[in-house]
Amino acid sequence: MTGRARLFGDNINTDYIISSRRKRDSLDPQVLRGYLFEEIAPGFAESVEAGDILVAGQNFGCGSAMEVAVTALLGAGIRAVLARGFSRTYYRNAVNNGLLPVVCDTRGIREGDRLVVEPAEVRNVSTGEALAAESIPAIMQDILNAGGLVPYMRQHGDFAP
Repeated sequence: MTGRARLFGDNINTDYIISSRRKRDSLDPQVLRGYLFEEIAPGFAESVEAGDILVAGQNFGCGSAMEVAVTALLGAGIRAVLARGFSRTYYRNAVNNGLLPVVCDTRGIREGDRLVVEPAEVRNVSTGEALAAESIPAIMQDILNAGGLVPYMRQHGDFAP
């Protein structure tokens, strides 16, 4: 996966990603993408491009457990989030919906850097730096490869032994 880094800091909660009031109007990811980060980064939604990669600090996705904070990113064409840490609920919601959560040291990544995300590392093409990424358990990787938990269950009917 290759994309442009879009930077955020620590403690980005789910209401910063997409305000909970927006899900009253629609749950359509194509509608919600227009409101991404509207409270903390006005203009982000207009500037995001399919393939962009979110890069954050500690505790990404803290706050409520609303899955729409994952699906709105997917609706915008974002397929991965790199962070130094995720809330456990957000991490699992990401996997279950097909959004790749990558735990790595993001401190050296700058806005607009070109990144290549691979299973064990993230390469910053702009700086030449390689960052070790935490491994993802095999079952979670299988779920991500299927496109999320629902497609995985449709394919397998159950969890493989």
